[in-house]
Amino acid sequence: MGDLAGKVAIITGASRGIGQAIAVAYAAAGARVALASRKQAELDAVANAINATGGYALAVTAHTGSSDAVERLIAQTLTAYGGIDIVVNNAATNPHFGPVLTAEESMWDKTLDVNVKGYWRIARACSGPMRERGAGTIINMASVAGTLGGFGQASYSTTKAGALGLTRTLAMEGARHGITCNAIVPGVIGTEAFNMANAAMNERIVARTVFKRPGEPQDIANAIAFLCSDLASYITGVGLYVSGGIELFVF
Repeated sequence: MGDLAGKVAIITGASRGIGQAIAVAYAAAGARVALASRKQAELDAVANAINATGGYALAVTAHTGSSDAVERLIAQTLTAYGGIDIVVNNAATNPHFGPVLTAEESMWDKTLDVNVKGYWRIARACSGPMRERGAGTIINMASVAGTLGGFGQASYSTTKAGALGLTRTLAMEGARHGITCNAIVPGVIGTEAFNMANAAMNERIVARTVFKRPGEPQDIANAIAFLCSDLASYITGVGLYVSGGIELFVF
């Protein structure tokens, strides 16, 4: 995991699944973490568990689809910890699963607003504090759906492709200020959402991985910890696949 002592990290979508795993791992590595999601009670449970083990966790209710909520998240983090070193854009939504022609425009609006503009809002709000420190790391959560496409996931796939484009541009513009930006490209990960999805469909997807099993949230947390460490100081603008090789079986 590496040493993140003294670092301040904001993790969105941190109340469960991948976001929770990242938050717990970062706190264990010495970072002071600010956790964000839409549900305070779930956030508090994660933060309390971290604080009970001697870590430092702040829980802030924030919907990344709201600029005001994002600004409040940044302000509360600065008040509590005095700076920002790392941001993990993990919050996402997918209100429509089905043929592209059956999606309502409002569903596209919601997906774009959270999965792309939400990442941009967070990056914009944290860039000032990072520039003041002369360094920073932004991690955007993409998906193999954004590189391979996904049946029934037109809006979600589009936004995850957009997250990769945003990552590259942020990397270009942030470099002169010491800010790196990379993306994680997960495949199928064994989260609560995966376990609640259609079992037959999941079986077909898992069968396309090299390992013939889903990944774990900790696999994502480990990859992100590497990209946020000094070991990755010369890496920026990349999409790191943590997918069990699912992308190898396109044909």
